Amino acid sequence: MKVAAIQHDIVWADRDANFQHLTPLIETAASNGAEFVLVSEMFSTGFVVDDDSIAETEGGPSSSFLLSLATRLNITIAGSCPERTDDDPRPFNSLVVAQPDGTATRYRKIHPFTYGNEHLHFRPGTSHVSLPISGVRTSLSVCYDLRFADEYWAQALTTDLFIVPANWPESRREHWMALLRSRAIENQCYVIGCNRVGDGGRLHYSGDSMIIDPLGNVLAQADDQESIIYADVDASEVARVRQQFPFMQDRRQ
Repeated sequence: MKVAAIQHDIVWADRDANFQHLTPLIETAASNGAEFVLVSEMFSTGFVVDDDSIAETEGGPSSSFLLSLATRLNITIAGSCPERTDDDPRPFNSLVVAQPDGTATRYRKIHPFTYGNEHLHFRPGTSHVSLPISGVRTSLSVCYDLRFADEYWAQALTTDLFIVPANWPESRREHWMALLRSRAIENQCYVIGCNRVGDGGRLHYSGDSMIIDPLGNVLAQADDQESIIYADVDASEVARVRQQFPFMQDRRQ
């Protein structure tokens, strides 16, 4: 499966501007053969955690945007957005995976970023979510989840690929890059980390999006500019690496 990570800037709290900006980027990834495309965390608003008005109902404009492109371009697209349910006005940071058949799978970020007060305005999710994409067993996570290795360990044996959309500030960029490679190495699977660039909420974002293979080799990496990176992901390579180096059998569960 050919995958793409779109490292993009975000206009603060302006969905329409972000939809307009992302559309040609996603079209470019599809025209270059990507079957799966990952955009950033909170791709339609930026990491707005102090404005309750950004919350959408499930199936609102952000997920509808992803689904419209997924069906038109015949690809799978994933990105996170603020979605609420009727029982609580606080949204989840919801990673939506839009598929070309018009269906969507959702993962709700388990670890709100308390250092940035996300926990005051967003509800935490409680469940891991995985799904097959073109034969690749894909498990979902969002940004701050990356710091919690146990969440990835719990899913590793049934995962070929972890995806991690993020808004990870430049000030901790070394952590971002080290943790992405660590999750790939320790779980012997592919990892795609897609971070934003630009400025928002008084923070600067330097991107450093990466696609990493099951041995921890970086297959593709972006710098600090808007860009699209590509790589091929092969479930049989995960199986081969795990058979050659059967390290996970020694992990205490």
